[in-house]
Amino acid sequence: MTASGKLPRKFFSPLAIGAPAPLRELPVTLERMIHFIPPHIEKIRAKAGALAGKVDVLLGNLEDAIPADAKVAAREGFVDLAEQNEFGTTGLWTRINTLSSPWALDDVTRLVGAVGNKLDVIMLPMVEGAWDIHYLDQLLAQLEATNNVTRPILIHAILETAEGVKNVESIAQASPRMHGMSLGPADLAASRAMKTTRVGGGHPSYGVLADETGGEIRAFHQQDLWHYTIAKMVDACAANGIKAFYGPFGDFSDEPACEAQFRNAFLQGCHGAWSLHPSQIEIAKQVFSPDPGEVSFARKILEAMPDGTGAVMIDGKMQDDATWKQAKVIVDLARLVAEKDPGRAELYGL
Repeated sequence: MTASGKLPRKFFSPLAIGAPAPLRELPVTLERMIHFIPPHIEKIRAKAGALAGKVDVLLGNLEDAIPADAKVAAREGFVDLAEQNEFGTTGLWTRINTLSSPWALDDVTRLVGAVGNKLDVIMLPMVEGAWDIHYLDQLLAQLEATNNVTRPILIHAILETAEGVKNVESIAQASPRMHGMSLGPADLAASRAMKTTRVGGGHPSYGVLADETGGEIRAFHQQDLWHYTIAKMVDACAANGIKAFYGPFGDFSDEPACEAQFRNAFLQGCHGAWSLHPSQIEIAKQVFSPDPGEVSFARKILEAMPDGTGAVMIDGKMQDDATWKQAKVIVDLARLVAEKDPGRAELYGL
């Protein structure tokens, strides 16, 4: 029996008569940044078409940062921007309100009914266990069948409670609709009673002190508050064939710190991060696109070991089947970036 509670043969069966068949593999798409916009603001909504050409994913936010008296306007604004624009290779996502809120059910029913054939992913906040995914999974299947949606809408979970992190593996396995997960550091910090008011990033008090050597000033090295959680999330996602993402970095004025946090996540295996401000779009593009030098070296490995077996020496370093797999990850990502970004395609020689 699978983690969803279904027998293996049933796992990929539609949950409603007439719903599209669940995907067996995620679409191969570039998702370096998930760019959030508030759809209740008309002047921002009017820029959606132009933004779609600059980002990999455009997300209409209905949850946090949307005032209670603007929830319905945000929902209707998202319908409007979805209907008025074509998005090409850019993903169209929304973050609905929490399942415990009075808006969540209307968010899902309205959006699937109005723009279900354009909507790629629903981001679900405050996911605490597989049960949250099961509820939305069944509801989406019913709505897809009712509204003649031809492809399944995927689910992206946000890990922002201690219980959600504890249950991360069962969440990753909950449904073939699972697209991936994002770390939600602010709510997670509150859930854990962490003593920080920062939204992501490090903290000057969290670190290690160098050993005392006698009379010298002891160096203090700041550490990453989120290293353990990101690693746990990446492992759960990778083991289940879905994608891991870093979430928000709240200090828009500190671009170097944002870049450092994004880079940590990239190196650990995250596919992308959220961009909450236009300045963060370019940071995400830079960080989550592989370095041209790394791509060049990775291509040397693949060319020297065409079938991925054996061992060779390249630039004084031994390469074997394990490094061949690492090289393939980098080159595959470079090819995906090159398809969307002609400038980087030239840098990569692709």
